[in-house]
Amino acid sequence: MGRLSVLFRVVSQAEPAGASTSALARDSELSRPTVHRLLTALRAQGLVERDADTGNWLLGPEFFLLSITAAPRYDVRSVAQPWVRRLAEATGESAFFSVRRGDETVCLIREDGAFPIRSHVLYEGARFPLGVVSAGLAVLAFMHPREVDNYLAGADLTERYGPRHSAAEVHRRLDEVRSKGWALNPGLVVEGSWGMAAAVFDANEEPIGALTLTGIEARFGPKRQRELGPLLLREAHSLGRVLRQRAERRPS
Repeated sequence: MGRLSVLFRVVSQAEPAGASTSALARDSELSRPTVHRLLTALRAQGLVERDADTGNWLLGPEFFLLSITAAPRYDVRSVAQPWVRRLAEATGESAFFSVRRGDETVCLIREDGAFPIRSHVLYEGARFPLGVVSAGLAVLAFMHPREVDNYLAGADLTERYGPRHSAAEVHRRLDEVRSKGWALNPGLVVEGSWGMAAAVFDANEEPIGALTLTGIEARFGPKRQRELGPLLLREAHSLGRVLRQRAERRPS
C-alpha cells in the first residue's frame, strides 16, 4: 500500500498532462518495472488511464467517482472558495487555499486577481514540503515545537530547493512567522515570485492549512506587506471559525 500511495501522489502531481512510466518511476523512487506493473493493474480497475497519443499516465475515471463519494466529508473547497475569491478581488493578486497533508501542503483552490502579471509557482494540486513556499512556512511555524524539530532533522530540503532551505535557515524564518503572525516567501522557490500566507487553525489550535497571496516582487514591498499581512490574518481566522463550526455540526 505504501508504494501505491506514493505512485498515486506522483500521478496526481503530473496532472493534467500526465507523465511517462520512466518519469513516474523517477519521481516515486520505485523501479521502472515495478511502476509499470502497478500502473497496469490500476488501469484495469479504472484508477489510472494512459493517453493514447502521448503514452502518459493520468488519474482514471474511477478516481473521480471515489472523490464524489468522499466529498461530503472532506471537501472544504466550497467552504473556503469565498475567502480565496475575496482576497483575490481585494488585492489584485493570485490567492490560494492549501491544506496540510502529512509533511506537505497541497493547494486546493486558486483565484486570480485583476493584476495582469502573475506567479505560477502555486496551482491547484501543487504539493510542497512543509517549510517550502509561504503556506508551508505558515503551517510549520505553528506546529508543536517537538514536531517541528523532528521534521527538520529528518527532511533534506536543500537537495531540491537549495541552501536557503537548510534547517537553520528554515528555523530562522519560522521565528519571523511567529513574530509577525504571517509568513513571507521572498522568491525562494522561483526568483521574483513572492508569496505571503497565514495559517488556518482547527478547534485544537492546530494549523490545518493556509491562505496565500502570490505575485511579483514589486507588489510585495515592505509597505504592502504591512497591509497584506493583517488582511491575510483576518481572513484566515475567519475561515478557521467557519471550518470549526462545520466540523462541530458534522455527525460523529
